[in-house]
Amino acid sequence: MTPEQINQLVSINADKLAPELIDTIRERLQDADEGVAQAAFADLKSTTTMFLIAFFLGGYGVDRFMLGQTGLGIAKLCTCGGCGIWAIIDWFTIGSRTRQYNAEKILSRI
Repeated sequence: MTPEQINQLVSINADKLAPELIDTIRERLQDADEGVAQAAFADLKSTTTMFLIAFFLGGYGVDRFMLGQTGLGIAKLCTCGGCGIWAIIDWFTIGSRTRQYNAEKILSRI
């Protein structure tokens, strides 16, 4: 991919990616095919959507299941979100966890 294409792809999705992994993603995109890169960025999770899911369904662990954390999702489900405390903590951390999940997902695809 050309540097312009990489910059455009990363800048459009920068709010969905962990800042500390953006440079690594840029490096890997240099060697990637354009179709593979487009596919890697295709289905990223929105931090706003994930916050709403955590807010309304966090007590059931749905947010953890959606981020691929099945064990924690089951634990959160069985404890009703840690009696609500765990669910509230997740409201504040869901954004960074979603961006990390998206960045790792892209890195695994390219």
